[in-house]
Amino acid sequence: MQLLGLIAIGLVIGILARLVLPGRQAIGLPLTLGLGVLGAVISGMIVSALGTGNVFELDFLGVVIAVPCAAALIAGAEALGIGGGDDGRRDELQRPR
Repeated sequence: MQLLGLIAIGLVIGILARLVLPGRQAIGLPLTLGLGVLGAVISGMIVSALGTGNVFELDFLGVVIAVPCAAALIAGAEALGIGGGDDGRRDELQRPR
């Protein structure tokens, strides 16, 4: 049951992180979910290290920390070209006419 909760909160955190980032991200829903879950886990470890929570319990502070963590992960993935969102549209824009 905790796994389903982690997936659900990871999806919410991933979507919130994409809303925080400017512009359109070229990553899909599975990568958003994965990076949202990873952001939630990283946030849980930070909150646990601060002594205000547990890794497996994502409270308000955990969510506040998880969204920027996931946003940084999404921005990093997009900068590395992970997600395969390039449909060749950039080539069309750069091609002289």
